[in-house]
Amino acid sequence: MNNKVKILLVEDDPNFGSILKSYLELADYEVVLRQDGKQGLTCFKNNRFDLCILDIMMPEMDGFTLAMEIKKLNDKIPLIFLTAKTLKEDVIEGFKIGADDFLTKPFDSEVLLYKISAILKRKMQGDDHDDSNEEFTVGTYVFNSRLRKLTNGKQTYTLSPKESGLLIMLCKARDGILTRSDALIKIWGADNYFTARSMDVFIARLRKYFKDDPSVEIINIHGNGFRLVIGH
Repeated sequence: MNNKVKILLVEDDPNFGSILKSYLELADYEVVLRQDGKQGLTCFKNNRFDLCILDIMMPEMDGFTLAMEIKKLNDKIPLIFLTAKTLKEDVIEGFKIGADDFLTKPFDSEVLLYKISAILKRKMQGDDHDDSNEEFTVGTYVFNSRLRKLTNGKQTYTLSPKESGLLIMLCKARDGILTRSDALIKIWGADNYFTARSMDVFIARLRKYFKDDPSVEIINIHGNGFRLVIGH
């Protein structure tokens, strides 16, 4: 039985893609290489993967579009984006889609191996550790953390794994402070500039979900973290 981690690598530069595929295979990963987004999506639909590494700038279908299609099929699949240029807009867009990390070309291949290992370890810990079996009342909303459903009686939202993880931590720290560092380490596995920007995106999403109940606020505690406050 093959227990190797299976990676989908979608990279339009055939030379770079081939070299990266060989390097990952030397590290004992099983790697499938495709050279554009459409090929990548077809391959993802027909196979089971543990992680995807996607170039952003590609013909036929760019990496962001591919990632959105992949997330529709499996919203828990880890994603690493490869980019030739680090633009703030690209980073924010990637994290909105659900990126776990970014690498700017050229990059150190050892760094990629470290990132893959950290992401997979974090995913395994998340799958094994189930603290999402509770129901929380948040103002006029009910949050079923097992199903990742947030409802106010009129509308039901299905939260992403990261949104759900953040809301669980906010509910458990209710009226206290959820520190940035605690949330970043637990949910993203690292406390750095990129993961912090990602968390800001997810906090903004949670605030939008609660917009129909002005008594529910997620307050930014400057330099420290966030507090979930429910008015009385």
